[in-house]
Amino acid sequence: MRLKGKKAIVTGASRGVGAAVALAYGREGADVVVNYSSSEGPALEVVKQIQGFGSKAVAVKADVAQAAGCQALVDAAVNELGGLDIIVNNAGFTRPAMLHKMTEQQWDEVLGIHLKAVWLLSKAAHPQFSAQNSGKIINVTSVAGVVGTVGQVNYSAAKGGVISLTKSIAREMARYNVCCNVLSLGIVATDMTEKIRSDEKLKEIYMNRILLKRFAEADDITPSFVFLASDEANYITGQLICVDGGYGMI
Repeated sequence: MRLKGKKAIVTGASRGVGAAVALAYGREGADVVVNYSSSEGPALEVVKQIQGFGSKAVAVKADVAQAAGCQALVDAAVNELGGLDIIVNNAGFTRPAMLHKMTEQQWDEVLGIHLKAVWLLSKAAHPQFSAQNSGKIINVTSVAGVVGTVGQVNYSAAKGGVISLTKSIAREMARYNVCCNVLSLGIVATDMTEKIRSDEKLKEIYMNRILLKRFAEADDITPSFVFLASDEANYITGQLICVDGGYGMI
């Protein structure tokens, strides 16, 4: 088990990418704080599955766009799991609209959950990581943050910001032996991408951009999350790694 004894927080872990990562960590021996914002049932199911692997897990409802929510996650890891070694900033949602129609609320909500939350949870974890002189921060961005996308200037801006934020955190926290990296994902088969994958017109557009000509499944992306959280990646920091089937190449 590559993560045996490690303690992790995965945000937005009740479904989709977050759930897949939390389960992969549990399977590799890590104890996991499964964060959710509203879907308690699915979060508890993820907890149950992790416990079935022999690892510890706890579901914690928290708004990661708020400092108090992020602190609650860190406290849960330390007090209920016995420590903190890994944080995965994955939580997110979309509020699409064209530039001239987007509201300030749509902008603020998306920047809050995708960008501000990464800063807040990293900040909340800083005392624990610096005191123990170790830690792994894995942030999630998207091909949209690299090449942009129509109808989602808020999402693209936030995801682009995550890349720069990751590099800055890596520079600041290297003195504490903390590695901070960012994974850029393409289109993963989750609830959030259902419209793209089910609408034949949209599917054709996106499939033409993906070099490998298929959407990602959980098994395509979780190995990268496990690797960056493991001791095998102890000399990797400040890096953008694209797990997108070649989408970002276009």
